Amino acid sequence: MNLIALFGTSADPPTAGHHAILSWLLQQFDQVAVWAADNPFKSQQTPLFHRVAMMKLLIDEIHYQFIDPSGHISYYPELSHPRSFHTVQRAKELWPNGQFSLVIGSDLIHQLPDWYQIQDLLSQVRLLIIPRPNHGITPREIHQLEELRAWWSIAQVTGLSGSSSIYRQVGESSLITPAIAQYIHDHSLYQESINHRR
Repeated sequence: MNLIALFGTSADPPTAGHHAILSWLLQQFDQVAVWAADNPFKSQQTPLFHRVAMMKLLIDEIHYQFIDPSGHISYYPELSHPRSFHTVQRAKELWPNGQFSLVIGSDLIHQLPDWYQIQDLLSQVRLLIIPRPNHGITPREIHQLEELRAWWSIAQVTGLSGSSSIYRQVGESSLITPAIAQYIHDHSLYQESINHRR
């Protein structure tokens, strides 16, 4: 049975933290399936085609970094859907014998009860929770996971300082990788947001 990590993100933009997460997943799973999607809980996102292009660049950087990785990482546009339930149905068609871990940030735990078909979703996947900077997992959130009868674990991944939102606020170049920085420069992204806050 293939161990498959499902990593969808609305990252705007993808950061060095996402690079660290994907690099770690690549050493833990047979397959890391990546896609960019719109988050129904967010508004005013950068157009999806830009976020798709940046995620592909991030994957290319990871391919260049690892000479002999434990698993495989690829971008799967067919998995992109605002609702994770539908993504998992598509993943099961691609990998009928897959054992799936749905990767989420710790900041999303409180949203889970509002997710579409959450009980059906949790019956088909394990949740792999990524600790987010300044967002530890609280006893209340653990209780919530238990109430949902989720099968879950916490990823032991480091190097996750900063976030997409912090980059959009201050434009700190250390938060993004060189390829992403070049793409942002070439397409003049986030300038209005960053300049407005300075």
